[in-house]
Amino acid sequence: MVKRIPGLPSRQQILDFIADSDAPAGKREIARAFGLHGQDKIALKALLKDMADEGLIDSAPGRAFHKMGGLPKVTVLRVVDVDDGGNVWAQPERWEAEGVPEPRLRVRERKRGALGIGARILARTEEAGNGWIAHPMKLLPASTAETIMGVLREEGGKLFLMGLDKKDRRDWLVSDAGGAEAGELVVAERAGRPPRITARVVERLGEAFAPRSFSMIAIAKHGIPHVFSDELLDEAKRVAALPLGEGREDLRHLPIVAIDPVDARDHDDAVWASQREDGGWDAIVAIADVSFYVRPGSLLDKEARKRGNSVYFPDRVVPMLPEVLSADVCSLKQGVDRAAMACHLKISAKGRIEGWRFSRAVVRLRANIAYEDAQAIADAFPGEGRGPVAERPILDPGLRRGTEKWDALSSILKPLWACWHALNAARTEREPLDLDLPERRVVIDENGRILSVAPRERLDAHKLIEDYMIAANVAAAKALEAKKLPVMYRVHEPPAREKLVALKEYLKTLSVEFALGQVIRPATFNRLLEKIGDSDFRPQAMEQVLRTQTQAYYGPQNAGHFGLALGSYAHFTSPIRRYSDVMVHRALVTGYGLGEGGLTPEESVNFERIGEGISQLERRAMEAERETIDRYVAAYLSEHVGEIMPVRITGVQSFGFFATVDGIGGDGLVPARDLGTEYFRYDEAGQRLVGEHSGTEFAIGQRLELRLAEANPANGALRFELPDGKGSASSQREDRRGKPPRVLKRRGRPANIRHQGKRR
Repeated sequence: MVKRIPGLPSRQQILDFIADSDAPAGKREIARAFGLHGQDKIALKALLKDMADEGLIDSAPGRAFHKMGGLPKVTVLRVVDVDDGGNVWAQPERWEAEGVPEPRLRVRERKRGALGIGARILARTEEAGNGWIAHPMKLLPASTAETIMGVLREEGGKLFLMGLDKKDRRDWLVSDAGGAEAGELVVAERAGRPPRITARVVERLGEAFAPRSFSMIAIAKHGIPHVFSDELLDEAKRVAALPLGEGREDLRHLPIVAIDPVDARDHDDAVWASQREDGGWDAIVAIADVSFYVRPGSLLDKEARKRGNSVYFPDRVVPMLPEVLSADVCSLKQGVDRAAMACHLKISAKGRIEGWRFSRAVVRLRANIAYEDAQAIADAFPGEGRGPVAERPILDPGLRRGTEKWDALSSILKPLWACWHALNAARTEREPLDLDLPERRVVIDENGRILSVAPRERLDAHKLIEDYMIAANVAAAKALEAKKLPVMYRVHEPPAREKLVALKEYLKTLSVEFALGQVIRPATFNRLLEKIGDSDFRPQAMEQVLRTQTQAYYGPQNAGHFGLALGSYAHFTSPIRRYSDVMVHRALVTGYGLGEGGLTPEESVNFERIGEGISQLERRAMEAERETIDRYVAAYLSEHVGEIMPVRITGVQSFGFFATVDGIGGDGLVPARDLGTEYFRYDEAGQRLVGEHSGTEFAIGQRLELRLAEANPANGALRFELPDGKGSASSQREDRRGKPPRVLKRRGRPANIRHQGKRR
């Protein structure tokens, strides 16, 4: 037990107390152990929150704390596997540690064979070596049966279930298909004990690999609400018919335009700018006035909060609001009157925001322009200080150089571009985090067939809209601060020291120095990447820098936005697709006295709880979107199995290494067992595998060519092998005695791997 120390304890003292405590350690126990009273207890609460945000600790049910990435000393577990050796494995029933893999615990049964898959137990947990052990205390009542989503396949006249989780590569024998056939996506229950663990189909979800099915897999797997009730749709139709209302500022005379992706499903924002005589700029960022239609406490409001955000897939969008609002009445479209929340900005000649005001307005857009077309027009502007620019293809068939439409749009875009140059100059001076990580774009035809997978081109037109939106978001946060109203901040805190230490260790393996004693700013990472230059490992270094960053979240406590190098930042510009922005709009309606649809007293005091909820829903959406892209990539690459392709190593572990296809993406595994019979030394600090005799090295960031051995659209998993087939299960060389090498079927580290480096 930690000695009683007067005054606030250090982070390390708290960690030591939690680790050494025989009983659950909550805030009360920590305060008692260190003799804290009054204001010290308030300071302790803030310190514990900081430690949780930094990833040092996490809270268990009952508010007891444990080490982040660890487990509560007593918790509820669910049995997820019983292996062929009879070992029982369980996972926490509740796991919310961000960025930390969910642990598997080996259960020490009192009576062998007593626990089957799906059993729930209250257990005492114990860290043992590099893993965890669970000691059952009580068998709990069964809840829902253990289910798994997967795709049925046929082999030898029997049906097997292929799981959709990359981490679970086992196929399950189907004991009851419930009428489903091979190729169908199903939900099944797992039951039984070795040697007969089977799957019983309980729900049929349709053909797994039919066009546009991959997004439905993610929707079903993550439980994303995607159907609106009839009652809610009726309410949406009623509010969509509301007149725009009196008292709105009339901005229909201004040539406001929206610049969006060519395939945009909704249009939240539009922009306009004009230069003043003093060299500065007047600008307007017009945003869909969703708060006018979605009132607090309505069915629409409750459903929007439940969804948290729209979810975007290559083949569909799951909207936060019904389409009559999201794609029609709230969407800012050319030539029609629309209700808008207008942010009026005063911008200096040097791009600094000098003033703002907000109004409810009516707008009539002059045009909806695709990013590519806006860029094509801007490329033709004279005096941009660049050489000849190759003409890019125009997507709008009615837009041609020299036509009346071209000239009209050019006159609108010129001041927008000139004002953006000033905003961009201020951004450059501010030095936000600059990571050039390309976004993958999956192009499909009207039948859902995949046409291409490629990085999305990054244009100045994208940066222009981004900088106008950032300016409006900053103005919204500062305006609410000035009026002392609640703010739903978009918070991005500085990196935790533990992650900086890990980055330093990684960079050291590349002979790149990174000093921890300095004040860490976004520019610190920019300078680091400048030092690395165009080295082969630059993309991986950028990814490592990204992993060093904390995850952004929503909340009423302002901690700034580290990545953007901003002190106050809120999301104001996308209320069609983000509930956080609706909350900011309501606060502005209240603060500026703009009529109905403002904050209610209940909302005002619940910003923290609302922020936590929509932050979790955002993470769910991001995971679903990422998994769907992976499945599309795997489906696209499944037609290229057997081909040799250029890849880059993205991760190295003791069991093998991961690689991604250049220009396409998708992570694929090269198992260590497929590297041949030579022993490979796993250098954990250096993130590499090194052959003990040949010196052959597989290191993170390395570029090489591999053969695609497998692409599984069901779970998005890829598998590669060496191009000459060495070490693959079917073509390993004979050993020195002329006998084929043994292929060991065992759990744990592959037989040809030796570990070197620190133990966790």
